[in-house]
Amino acid sequence: MAKSAGKKSKQACVLSSRVSYRGPVFSVTTDEVEEPGGVRARRDVIRHFGSIVVLAVDDPVSDDAAKAKKGEPRVLLERQYRHAAQSMMWELPAGRIDDGETALTAAKRELLEETGYSARQWNRILHFYVSPGFLDETMTIYVARGLQAGEAQPEADERIATKFFKLSEAKRMAINGRIRDAKTICGILWLAQAARPAR
Repeated sequence: MAKSAGKKSKQACVLSSRVSYRGPVFSVTTDEVEEPGGVRARRDVIRHFGSIVVLAVDDPVSDDAAKAKKGEPRVLLERQYRHAAQSMMWELPAGRIDDGETALTAAKRELLEETGYSARQWNRILHFYVSPGFLDETMTIYVARGLQAGEAQPEADERIATKFFKLSEAKRMAINGRIRDAKTICGILWLAQAARPAR
């Protein structure tokens, strides 16, 4: 069926595609494409199953409802070395979605493996592309509440320290550059906005 005059496709036409690299975590394809607007180009794209992020929140508990309402939630952060950034970084728990897993199943697994915590309540809050110029990875952030402590089960190459931070402190860390990880900044600022009292 011919396209109507004046209308251009919103999708690229892939003229050729080959796998340039295939590894255990991601692959790279080299595509020759004609993009909307008539641009013809070579695009190297990192292909990834996608990742999840867990915003684990410890809400204040009090028998007095008024006191509990005034209390400040705490956010669980991890500190670990990131070779690509050549530094130790504060981050929210996160990990890739394994083949055949749902995002929520992956989130529950990663929280338990990395921190030892499980949660009674899960809500999806954000879903976004990490760096769509060359990477098709998406991240889904879940808020986890009703935390229950357990034993962490990190992978052999993971050395992770965990700590709860008051939301106000975590927000300051995100704004002043102590937290430099984009997914963590997104989650913390979302929670800070959501926690603001209604006017």
